[in-house]
Amino acid sequence: SDADKVSFHPYFSYKDLLGFAVLLIALTALALFSPNLLGDPDNFTPANPLVTPPHIKPEWYFLFAYAILRSIPNKLGGVLALLASILVLMVVPILHTSKQRGITFRPLSQFLFWTLIADVAILTWIGGMPVEHPFIIIGQVG
Repeated sequence: SDADKVSFHPYFSYKDLLGFAVLLIALTALALFSPNLLGDPDNFTPANPLVTPPHIKPEWYFLFAYAILRSIPNKLGGVLALLASILVLMVVPILHTSKQRGITFRPLSQFLFWTLIADVAILTWIGGMPVEHPFIIIGQVG
């Protein structure tokens, strides 16, 4: 019966509360007494607004756009090229008014599709690389 059972619920709850309190005290002591212990040394280098630090990279799905942005030396030109690349991706579904269904029997369309895929793959790879001589040229060609 229920009267013969020992209730362990308070013991487990107090054990969990004690563990949470110890963890909270340890993290508070770490944050208050030595806040720079877990810091990154790159955060203490002086900032240069003209150069992006090499350790800063966007997420993987933005790397192709980042490569387009970096490949043009002029800042306004890079921003315009980036906007144009995004605009092309947005306009293509609107411009596609063909009654044909797929690209199975159109070799030129297949070639252009796989060229686009290869170009995006190369730009994604270049976006993750540092801004150095061979990567800049490859990004400009891509």
